[in-house]
Amino acid sequence: MPWDKNDYPQSMKYLEPRVRNKAIEIANALLDEKYEEGRAIAIATSKAEEWADNHPNHSEHKS
Repeated sequence: MPWDKNDYPQSMKYLEPRVRNKAIEIANALLDEKYEEGRAIAIATSKAEEWADNHPNHSEHKS
């Protein structure tokens, strides 16, 4: 079952919204590649957090 920004795994509940959205995108791609759901969630969360570290949210730095 693909997830979206309104329906996602409970473990993603406390992620920053932009990180959660990226994790959802990655998890859905992994599910398409036939990854097991729990593994897809864990990988996607880790990769989304890594992505966020490398892509700062510039909107937070507005003057």
